[in-house]
Amino acid sequence: MINFEQSILNEGYRFIVGVDEAGRGPLAGPVVAAAVAVKDYDFSSRIADSKKMTPRQRQLAFVEIYDKAYVGVGIINEVVIDRDNILEATYMAMTNAIHQVVASLPEAMNSQAVLQSQMCLLIDGNRFKSDLPYPYRTVIKGDSKAFSIACASIVAKVIRDRILLTYDKIFPEYGFKQHKGYPTAKHKEAIRNHGPSLIHRQTFIHL
Repeated sequence: MINFEQSILNEGYRFIVGVDEAGRGPLAGPVVAAAVAVKDYDFSSRIADSKKMTPRQRQLAFVEIYDKAYVGVGIINEVVIDRDNILEATYMAMTNAIHQVVASLPEAMNSQAVLQSQMCLLIDGNRFKSDLPYPYRTVIKGDSKAFSIACASIVAKVIRDRILLTYDKIFPEYGFKQHKGYPTAKHKEAIRNHGPSLIHRQTFIHL
């Protein structure tokens, strides 16, 4: 995957920010995006598409990513998802994550002149919308092609899972610990039995 980043750097960019999200498909909870600018590619942890990793592998990688990269996170809740739709909410989360990672960069790197000419965003997926002035590429299945996007997918997944584990303690009857809000049969049955909770996406519930 590092070869993908190297091909971008060979075009003259100085650094790369990978961007990915977790939580577009669930019936409950927020969508979480992460933006990751890797400082050191020498990782001891496995880095891959977060969906293809075990929870333990993700936790180990998560710690190492925060140690070896600049990281930004954007979280958009179910109220905004219902109001503006999941795609717009995802763009908001990604934009917020990028703002955050840019703010964390060293002063020598975060001037607008440097960012607009020397930073390239790699966005997982086939489309992106933002008012950010930075060059970007969309990468289909980017979390299995680009190291920085894979890192972002891990960060987003770990943080969103932690949020849903907290919600599981508040709303134990829905089983968020097991399905993290995704539309499993047991989750749908729980909604039928108890009605939607405060964190359910009303526009997603079609039982």
